[in-house]
Amino acid sequence: MPRVLSQTDVADFRERLCEAAERLFAEKGADAVTMRQLAAELGVSPMTPYRYFADKDDILAAVRTNGFNRFAETLETARAKAGSPRAKGAAVGEAYVTFALEHPHTYKLMFDLNQPHEANYPHLVAAAKRAQATMSAYVGDLVSDGVLAGEPAQIGAMFWAAAHGAVVLELAGKLPPGSARDLHHAMSSAIARGLRPGP
Repeated sequence: MPRVLSQTDVADFRERLCEAAERLFAEKGADAVTMRQLAAELGVSPMTPYRYFADKDDILAAVRTNGFNRFAETLETARAKAGSPRAKGAAVGEAYVTFALEHPHTYKLMFDLNQPHEANYPHLVAAAKRAQATMSAYVGDLVSDGVLAGEPAQIGAMFWAAAHGAVVLELAGKLPPGSARDLHHAMSSAIARGLRPGP
């Protein structure tokens, strides 16, 4: 008879399984990974993961939820520690690029184009919205301070697209290592110049 698992036991195993899944999904692609492979990675029986997750999509949603929350927390912390609105913008941009390059597996899974049934996972939807909010919060600071003019959510999406594009190009080997940061700075400066309030 299986032993009764405490909440700590369940949380610990789910975390270990998510860590293994993140690595395998990123290395092989989610479609190429099976529940049996995930179980073997942890040295447990093939049926054990089903005690904690409904299926592979459920595991992928948990991995992505964790990723978006860690990403959002990183950007929120960077914004909170900086002083002026300009400093907040610079800190968030730097934190964005650093997170993506230091956690490439996580980042790739967060933005993988194959995202099945996302609406079935409310925690994932909430985490993704939290991450999106971080990309307009610091822009709101800049607009309020008169540094930029425009709608913060739209401007935030522009900065986000620029940062994401630079990062993905480097992660895909289309830019030399270390150049995403420089490209991101250049694009952010160009966008900011175009959004300065008129005379």
